[in-house]
Amino acid sequence: MKKGLSKNSVLKLVQTGVLTGIIILMAFTPIGYIPIGLFKIALITIPVVVGAMTVGPLCGLFLGFVFGMTSFLQCFGLDAFGTALSGISPFLTFIMCVPTRMLMGWLCGVLFRLFKKLDKHNLICYAAGGICGALLNTIFFMGAMVLCFWNTDYIQGIASSNHAVTVLAFIVVMVGLNGVIEMLACGILGGGISKILNRVIKQTTDGEYV
Repeated sequence: MKKGLSKNSVLKLVQTGVLTGIIILMAFTPIGYIPIGLFKIALITIPVVVGAMTVGPLCGLFLGFVFGMTSFLQCFGLDAFGTALSGISPFLTFIMCVPTRMLMGWLCGVLFRLFKKLDKHNLICYAAGGICGALLNTIFFMGAMVLCFWNTDYIQGIASSNHAVTVLAFIVVMVGLNGVIEMLACGILGGGISKILNRVIKQTTDGEYV
């Protein structure tokens, strides 16, 4: 039993380390974000949900922190939108970028475990977990943005130029197609990768991994 637990622990550490490296790589290369208009499709969410579903909620929390910190760092000259917000308030920009992604990663892991218990044959739990990760990322990020910056001249200018006079209209305009693509990517790619990894790990360790 101790040997099996040790193997699991090593696998979890290695997997977390590899996913951390992937997040950092994606954050500072074009593969992490696909620009569409003012916002970007965040494919970088995928390794976070993979970690949450294969290692567990605490891994999701940590990977969400890494994701959030790379996002926050880009708000200092690397991303025009984020740089504008950090110019208004670096602290509120940090709140928008980091705790939201941490909560997303943790909740993705928690919800996946619930889905997995309900879905005995693993037919939809992985896709559902991936979709939840992307959805939560959008909800928390946009929610924090509205709470922190809605009344600023910068956001009001964007809302006005897009004829989005209400908060809901602003969110729909800003998220739009981006959010749908993120959910599909996380559901298909994140869910598929996680299912394969969990199957391989279970065979390797002769036991349940998550």
